[in-house]
Amino acid sequence: MRGRVATGTGRRRRTSAWQALVEGFGASGLTLAQYCAREGIGMASYHRWRRLLSAPRRRAVTTRPASSSGMTRAEPVTPAFVDLGALPGTSSRLELRLDLGGGVILQIARG
Repeated sequence: MRGRVATGTGRRRRTSAWQALVEGFGASGLTLAQYCAREGIGMASYHRWRRLLSAPRRRAVTTRPASSSGMTRAEPVTPAFVDLGALPGTSSRLELRLDLGGGVILQIARG
């Protein structure tokens, strides 16, 4: 969500600007329609950004400037998963049986 985002008017707003707009509505004392008209934003855009800014972050992507033009490029983030490698083998027997319904049974055995 970082970087610039196009608006219907051809004007770009940063995420921080949308955050300020969303926070400013409560203090404005205006109806949403009046506030959006005054700020030059669409009501649908306001609702979308309010939802995006209040949602927990789920994306594992960061952005950084790709050039002096201010455009951003997504870069993958190292996941929190830690590969422990192969676990040492055990000599114990393991049997797994799943009843999938409809008379289908999946049985897996090791050892």
